[in-house]
Amino acid sequence: MITVEEAERIVLSQLRDYGVEAIGFEHAAGRILAEDIVADRNLPPFNRVTVDGIAISARSFSSGNWHFKIAGTQAAGDQPLNITAGDECVEIMTGAALPPSADTVIRYEDIAIKDGLAEINIEDISIGQNIHFEGADKKRGDVLVKAGRQITAPIVGIAASVGKAELMVKKLPRVVVITSGDELVNVEDCPGDYQIRRSNNYTVSAVLQKQGVAVSTLHIPDDELVTEQVLEQCINNYDVLILSGGVSMGKFDYIPKALENLQITKLFHKVKQRPGKPFWFGGHANGAVVFAFPGNPVATFMCLHKYFLNWLYAGLGVSVTKPIYAVLASDFAFKPDLSYFLQVALSHDEQARLVATPVEGNGSGDFANLADSDAFIELPAGRDNFMAGELFKVISF
Repeated sequence: MITVEEAERIVLSQLRDYGVEAIGFEHAAGRILAEDIVADRNLPPFNRVTVDGIAISARSFSSGNWHFKIAGTQAAGDQPLNITAGDECVEIMTGAALPPSADTVIRYEDIAIKDGLAEINIEDISIGQNIHFEGADKKRGDVLVKAGRQITAPIVGIAASVGKAELMVKKLPRVVVITSGDELVNVEDCPGDYQIRRSNNYTVSAVLQKQGVAVSTLHIPDDELVTEQVLEQCINNYDVLILSGGVSMGKFDYIPKALENLQITKLFHKVKQRPGKPFWFGGHANGAVVFAFPGNPVATFMCLHKYFLNWLYAGLGVSVTKPIYAVLASDFAFKPDLSYFLQVALSHDEQARLVATPVEGNGSGDFANLADSDAFIELPAGRDNFMAGELFKVISF
């Protein structure tokens, strides 16, 4: 059995690069950007008016002129009008391009308009006020978003603003999620007295779909021959196999033996952790990677976040973020010499500290508690008691 730290190191030693592809920017949210997004012109691209009002020459006002003839009205998107005399102004709307002979904008709230004249009702103005000057944000050719970022809604908007109708993104692996066990039935079925409905495959799929990963799902019965046949097909057709169940020491846990028969190299089996101790990890010569998690729902869920998502993002080139730490809200005791991933609810106290309150349940089969939890807090092996106020790393989900 290996430590959590050793398991992390081994998992991250098996990174894969699946290349890049072009997709429409409107479908790119959640994907990993594989190119820099560059400004195709200055931002803003012209001297942009930021309020509704009038555009004037500040010199005319400072020389004592408080009344301006309205030479015309300009909307956003219009060709800029021009004022040829110092006592003229342009009535102008937010987003419009500043007339070339004006340098200051006075908002409607500070003027009175009557009979084609605008009277300024404030004593002080600043030259350049209420103008967002060309190139103030970025210059043409500047990098707006660096490659390696997960594409968010603001990044989609930035892509649209620079005309990037297509974006190069990292290709995602082809993933199949496999459950096993005769005790599991379809969601639509009425389970027998000693059966339960399948749920892990849907939980895993929901997590991966949020990352943009398309997922196939399969279920295999407790049959040694069928298990090996299905796994062989999956090894040849998918980049990643995520298995839930069948990796412990039971008589019907055929998966480890099947993986060995298929010449999938076992890199480790069993980690000094709870939940998720029977976790099996390995890879095939064709590049396929196998994450075989225990079947208990909380164990599968924790291992998915602790190991698979970190592996996925590291392989996609996402910059490693600093770990998140939280203060333990109450004392907690755990006797076995294992790393313990405790379900917690997160909140902030009056000092703005992130606080983790334990959500105690009945082991890794008690999946109902996940609905009341926000994260796992990682309590290290080698000690029995963990005190309120101590800082520990959290895995937020």
